[in-house]
Amino acid sequence: MKKLTGLLVLLFSFAFISANYANRETGIIKGKVIGNDNQPISFANVLLYAVQDSALVKAEYTAEDGSFELQSIGAGKYWLNISFVGLSDYNSQVFELTTGQNLVIPDIKMSNKGVELAEVTVKSKKPLVEVHPDKTVFNVEGSINATGNNAMELLRKSPGVVVDNNDNIIMSGKGGVRVYIDGKPTQLSANDLAAYLKTIQSTDIATIEIITNPSARWDAEGNAGIINIRMKKDKRLGGNGNVNLGYAVGRRHNYEGSVSGNYRNKLMNTFGSYSFNDGEWLEIMNFYREQNGTSLDQKGQNDNHWRSNNFKLGNDFFINEKNTIGFLVNGYENKSDDMGHIRTPISAIGATQPDSTLFSNTSTDGKRSNYNFNLNYRFDDAKGKILNIDADYGFFRNENNQVQPNHYYLGDGADGSVLLQEHDYHTVSPTSIDIYTFKIDHERPFLKGQLGAGIKLSYVKTDNDFNFYNIVEGNDEVDIDRTNFYTYTENVNAAYTTYSRQFGKWSMQLGLRAEQTNSEGDLTALKPVNDKNVKRDYFNLFPSGGVSYNLSEKHSFGLNFSRRLDRPSYQDLNPFEYRLDELTFQKGNPFLNPQYSNNISLSYTFMQMVSTSLSFSHTSDLIERLVDISDVNPTAAFVTWENLAEQNNYSINIGSPVPIAKWWNAYVNLNGYHTDISADFGDGKVVDANVNAFNGYMQHTFTLPKDFNMEVSGWYNSPSIWGGTFKMDPMWAIDAGISKKLLKGKATLKLSVNDIFYTQKWRGVSNFGQLYMTVDGRGDSRRFRANFSYRFGNEQVKAARRRSTGLEDEKNRIKN
Repeated sequence: MKKLTGLLVLLFSFAFISANYANRETGIIKGKVIGNDNQPISFANVLLYAVQDSALVKAEYTAEDGSFELQSIGAGKYWLNISFVGLSDYNSQVFELTTGQNLVIPDIKMSNKGVELAEVTVKSKKPLVEVHPDKTVFNVEGSINATGNNAMELLRKSPGVVVDNNDNIIMSGKGGVRVYIDGKPTQLSANDLAAYLKTIQSTDIATIEIITNPSARWDAEGNAGIINIRMKKDKRLGGNGNVNLGYAVGRRHNYEGSVSGNYRNKLMNTFGSYSFNDGEWLEIMNFYREQNGTSLDQKGQNDNHWRSNNFKLGNDFFINEKNTIGFLVNGYENKSDDMGHIRTPISAIGATQPDSTLFSNTSTDGKRSNYNFNLNYRFDDAKGKILNIDADYGFFRNENNQVQPNHYYLGDGADGSVLLQEHDYHTVSPTSIDIYTFKIDHERPFLKGQLGAGIKLSYVKTDNDFNFYNIVEGNDEVDIDRTNFYTYTENVNAAYTTYSRQFGKWSMQLGLRAEQTNSEGDLTALKPVNDKNVKRDYFNLFPSGGVSYNLSEKHSFGLNFSRRLDRPSYQDLNPFEYRLDELTFQKGNPFLNPQYSNNISLSYTFMQMVSTSLSFSHTSDLIERLVDISDVNPTAAFVTWENLAEQNNYSINIGSPVPIAKWWNAYVNLNGYHTDISADFGDGKVVDANVNAFNGYMQHTFTLPKDFNMEVSGWYNSPSIWGGTFKMDPMWAIDAGISKKLLKGKATLKLSVNDIFYTQKWRGVSNFGQLYMTVDGRGDSRRFRANFSYRFGNEQVKAARRRSTGLEDEKNRIKN
């Protein structure tokens, strides 16, 4: 393990040293793009290619006045490709840039009849990771090792992102990350979000955007930042499509398939996709705990089989060049069969033999479904005036049917042991969540800058039934002490305004968001003494702002501030009990308060390539899960959510692409952080965690002869804190893969292996109050994957427009 850690550090160091030696004198290329009418063309694509190997050197787009500027370009011979919707591509003649030159290209006129440069062959490839001042972009389409993975597995590979053993997403040492799909927040709980992300295939994902300090335009939730997953949009003209087939095998296996299509004419654009996934997963979980003089050594294995269907269908109608209306329907169906096998020897602490052993073989049949409907209107005059209106409705249904026998045997429970007692349970717990949202966003030029404003209204209702039955002589008998019904309603009204402006080398952005929240949680039990009703009504302001300064072409600085909140997920407020076995369960907390955080970040970018940031955040009423001893059963332990006092988090992040050779490119990201968490619940239950930790990500890509490409990537998470009290051991994994273009470039075959050394396992220890606990486990992470994709149809059609709705932030909070 020490050798591997040293090797990773050495590789990281080598990559950064290579980046430093890559520094050289550069020049600038400027120009302007106009149409046949001599009017400027805004947002045209500008691509700079090197003549020597036709490699893409720089990509940019034109400003509102048609101008463009390509900075930090090394001396050499180049040519330009300019493209814009409805106009033929423009290819320039070859030109030469000398060291330190400020080259101004004559105005480029776009026309319906393009001028081609016959001798130039384009062989460009999008970089796997792009570093921007406000975000980092992981281009999934270009990654071999991403092939055959699902969206949750891709997040684990994304730079600066950590996914723990419970599928919780962490950035810079902080939880509370909000996940968006195409700019739309996913209002799902951690468990249901993980289940949904596992239904999305990597072949349907274009990029993953990691946004650590969102502006006021984004919803205020998400103290650690936002991850925006952008799905593939066909970028070609006419009718076309794509077919993908994949298979993966480890200790279990799964197969998948998807098809997507796009058709566009002058009046409308129709697009859709469908994917299917059938697979199995194995999870090993071991929990040892000491409490009230008793030790319990729980060994568990969970086998899961799932079948999922995921679809999307949309249409945009072009009223004219400025006005578009459209609809979008998407959803998924997921069915799962889960079988848990748990054996728990129980004894006095220090005893060599158990007094009794608990066996629990739990079977769970589950079904999740989610459907979302969106109507959208968009006005864009291409001069800075934009109006966007979204009306959304989404519903989520979860059916859970579980049978759990708990059998206690004398001693170690070997064959022939005496059955001491048995408690068999049956639970039926359906959940329904309905979400309604309406939002308006508007932008326009104002005082030589850009002014934005908008409103959003949302209403959410969730109904949860928890029917608990004792199985007596094969018959279900209602347990009135545990059966209850929980209803939660929430209305959030929000408004925001933003303003941004450029002042020479300076630029600034200011924003303010206001949110009014009204909520009510109502627990109705069969035994009225257990009834609970919690009402809340609160108003908050969330300021944000940032300034940036471009000292030169090589050096730029940024300073950002934002205030954000995280509301509890809907099921975290629900006091229902969900059981792993009779002695291990979790339950929600209806008295949870939202947590608030203040974040500040200082960033520096060198050569538009090496990005460094220093950040600090202070969170009050931190929502964190804790493991505690049950008040009813002294040998039972449970997981619940509490508001801790506060959390301070300091972090540093460094990321950079590293061009090592023409055929060898790398990307390196290192994130280090210090976190301190404190809280005192009395009775010796103290949380006082101070931890220094870091995580790293590295990816190497190799361009080989005869259309072969190879990729090696890896990540490492140092020892850290989880759940407020668990001290976790390090985790790491390395992946490798190779791809080959086939059928004249229309098809691609990719082969890869994830977690080659089978090191993706977790282990931790906790000492909280009277409960001492060690945990460890692993999943079926080492898998061989094969994927085949094929493109068909007209390759010159423009993509469906990428738009966001107002629904996903509410969906982020749905929990299993």
